[in-house]
Amino acid sequence: MQIQVRYFAVLRERLGSDGESVELPSAATVSDALDVLAERHDSVAALRGRFQTAVNQEMVPPGHSLADGDELALIPPVAGGSDGEPARVACMVAERAPSLDRCVAAVTSPDMGAVCTFTGIVRRKNQGRDVDRLEYEAYEDMANKVLAELCDAIEREIPDARLAVEHRHGKLVVGDIAVVIAAAAPHRAEAFSACREMIERLKTSVPIWKKEVGPDGAEWLGIGP
Repeated sequence: MQIQVRYFAVLRERLGSDGESVELPSAATVSDALDVLAERHDSVAALRGRFQTAVNQEMVPPGHSLADGDELALIPPVAGGSDGEPARVACMVAERAPSLDRCVAAVTSPDMGAVCTFTGIVRRKNQGRDVDRLEYEAYEDMANKVLAELCDAIEREIPDARLAVEHRHGKLVVGDIAVVIAAAAPHRAEAFSACREMIERLKTSVPIWKKEVGPDGAEWLGIGP
């Protein structure tokens, strides 16, 4: 499918263009489109996590599905808004690994004195059993919503903290990254606390299911064979 991308302000200026057409697979999301644009343009890669996205003039999250003919606009922070506060990064990803760099960029600012990160990786053994791969299934739209809600809730509980998270779904082999979290705060104690709270709540609240596959068979964890 083909979409039309529009650029404004700093992006338009750096790219020397107000837009372009992009070819994408039929099931592509906004995040997929941004991956293509980041590979094509260093300026988009450098500013990723610091702009919002709109499709057909409505603000959307990275996991929003695109359709042929859609208009995708990259929206830098507007004049009169917060001083460049980055857009929320809290989403599921499928066709790429979760990006720790993107999450860190989304929470870093001159007001933050500490950034704590967590990276979850598929390991080869679980409770003594060999693991060949994990299969993550998600109710993606709801998962994106709950991830954002968890970030909002923890940020309310830990003043001045800022969170970002990406979680993979699909088939992952040993060594693949399943989830990344970045938490920033003015001081390290709050950054550590926010990061820990996010991974603990994510594991119990977000509609993501995990099947473990190994030489002894397959099992949905928490449910049984």
